[in-house]
Amino acid sequence: MRVLMVGDVVGKPGRSIVCAAMPLLRRLLKLDFVVVNAENAAGGSGLTPEIHYAIVEAGVNCITMGDHIYAQRRIESVLTADSRIVRPANYPPEAPGRDHTILAAANGEPVAVISLLGRVFMKPVDCYLAAADRILEQLSGRIRVILVDFHAEATSDKQVLARYLDGRVSAVMGTHTHVATADSQILPGGTAFQCDLGMTGPHESIIGRRIDRVLHTTRTFEPSAFEVASNDVRLNGAVVEIDAETGKATGMCRLCLSAEDLEETTLAKKVRNDILPALMG
Repeated sequence: MRVLMVGDVVGKPGRSIVCAAMPLLRRLLKLDFVVVNAENAAGGSGLTPEIHYAIVEAGVNCITMGDHIYAQRRIESVLTADSRIVRPANYPPEAPGRDHTILAAANGEPVAVISLLGRVFMKPVDCYLAAADRILEQLSGRIRVILVDFHAEATSDKQVLARYLDGRVSAVMGTHTHVATADSQILPGGTAFQCDLGMTGPHESIIGRRIDRVLHTTRTFEPSAFEVASNDVRLNGAVVEIDAETGKATGMCRLCLSAEDLEETTLAKKVRNDILPALMG
């Protein structure tokens, strides 16, 4: 089966390219399941119910979040009612939302999605290793395809979790830093891993925000609104090929698409010449 995991969606530019790209990507790549991190989709911080449903209706199976999960308070009703969105599993049990979810892929295979939060340079949270163990014990013997979005600052945190879960989950994909890393790989136990999927949003920016605003505040300490930028919008993520019988990843390809790449002939050529050969090894 073929899975797409998409990195942090930032503001209107990010969600616009996701919604525009998803029907085409699902068809040309024959995707069975799509996970999108959308914790920055509403003005750069949080998610609203309206944006959640727009992203899902575009063809996304599951939305993951991160440390800005409760920035928009209206999302709490969606977190408790909709199985297509998860909160970090190492948040307290009382935190609104599901600590994991199980959804059906296009091929009928059940897929579990887990979100975890890192501990280095992040808000204090429970141990992500213990939280992962707890969820995997619940899934044991029932689910083979398991996808983990690890929202963390430090690459060391991300590598620790990936090595700890190698062979126990299908993929561990890092989010949060908004900068795609070049370490995509299949670990020895069959887990696909990348330290950070990168940002889906405006890349003529400082991690999604207007350059002038960030520079001014950095130089002067004068507070200013870090508005979402608008130019050079790209979709970043990774496509993973998974053996549904074993849950092991068999191929992986980083994905970086501009708005120009979404012309159907251009994307079809990229899929044929670049993405599929990388997935098939």
